[in-house]
Amino acid sequence: MPGYTQSDNEWSPDAKLAVVIETATMSETERGAYCREKGLYPEQIQQWKAACLQGAGRQEDQEKTAQKQRKEDRKTIKQLQAEVRRKDKVLAETTSLLVLSKKLDALYGEDPSGEDD
Repeated sequence: MPGYTQSDNEWSPDAKLAVVIETATMSETERGAYCREKGLYPEQIQQWKAACLQGAGRQEDQEKTAQKQRKEDRKTIKQLQAEVRRKDKVLAETTSLLVLSKKLDALYGEDPSGEDD
């Protein structure tokens, strides 16, 4: 645990969280004794607690944003898959027409209209 001489900036985020957790169930008197022992002010612990809660709130917002993005991505994927299926059908139809056209040319020669040059 960080010692008495450290300033607020020198406490690591892990140490700050540990202090918030340690002091969460303490009474005012116990918290005051703890703060004197560690060289802290009760206001610092309150600020650290608020920062922890704010961070948790941001994480929740990020999760909601990510969930919304995943939903939009799934919708886009479905649209793209539908477009690929449609294009595959068009390609298959075009290929069939090309094959039939070549068979017709093979049966009737190069000029299917029957006109000779």
